[in-house]
Amino acid sequence: MAKISLDSPPLTPALEVFNVFHHEKSAISSNKTRQYWQRTTFLALIALILVSGYVLLVSTPSLSPIAHHDGDSSLTGIAAQRLSRLSSEAYRLAASHRRVKGQSGTSSSEHESSSSTATPSLHLTSEQELAVVTSFLASLAENIIPSTIDPSRPIDPELVLDFNTRGPHAVQELEQLVADTWVHYPVVLFSKMHSPAARDMKKMLTDLNLKPGPAIIEIEHRMDEDVLKPLLLRLTQSTDIPILLIGGKTVGSYEEIRYLYKKGELAKTISAAGAIIDGAKKTKGRKH
Repeated sequence: MAKISLDSPPLTPALEVFNVFHHEKSAISSNKTRQYWQRTTFLALIALILVSGYVLLVSTPSLSPIAHHDGDSSLTGIAAQRLSRLSSEAYRLAASHRRVKGQSGTSSSEHESSSSTATPSLHLTSEQELAVVTSFLASLAENIIPSTIDPSRPIDPELVLDFNTRGPHAVQELEQLVADTWVHYPVVLFSKMHSPAARDMKKMLTDLNLKPGPAIIEIEHRMDEDVLKPLLLRLTQSTDIPILLIGGKTVGSYEEIRYLYKKGELAKTISAAGAIIDGAKKTKGRKH
């Protein structure tokens, strides 16, 4: 048996040689497979681009409107006749509906325009204007006359009335409002807080113990004082505030009112206007 020298290189086992060979073969096969899929993907991408360009540039579908026909030429027999009859009837009804709707719209707009132009806005007399302004101010303390109006000219009814001044019953509503104003407010005093004459008038009215009580409207320190004062002076032909209205009529100056009160004529005038003398409940401890 031959001896193996210790200086000789070790022998490579057969299994290790096989593994090296198999690894090299697998690497070569993997490279080929990767190259194959890369080429395939590239070709597929090129094909997709070509097809998309053809669809977009060459064979773009024509989007033409669908023509309205009484029938479809591709249909024959009973189906085509039925479709033709239905289509014609539908178009006829639609055209008739549009024509009727257009006529009704025109007639309604003409009716609205004629009604709006046929009835003019109310024109107030001085007596009516005084009643409307008084009702507007006495019904709610927050009501004010707009500062944009010209007090030397008649006020716009729409500023102080809460109904349609161009409606068919505007005149009747105005007359009713004027009558109701002096029923609810038979005695009205437009006053100034720092006026001695106004304080004396208030005392006269308090002593009469009226029912309903007098409506006292203080002119001073109101937001509309600058337009309200000249407006009231114009409507009542007065020269200054205070102004006493009984039944919608001015009584006179302070001196005249004082004279009528002493004679008992002021109480008679107030009673004739609808207020009740000594009709209100007396408060305890009220000085006379």
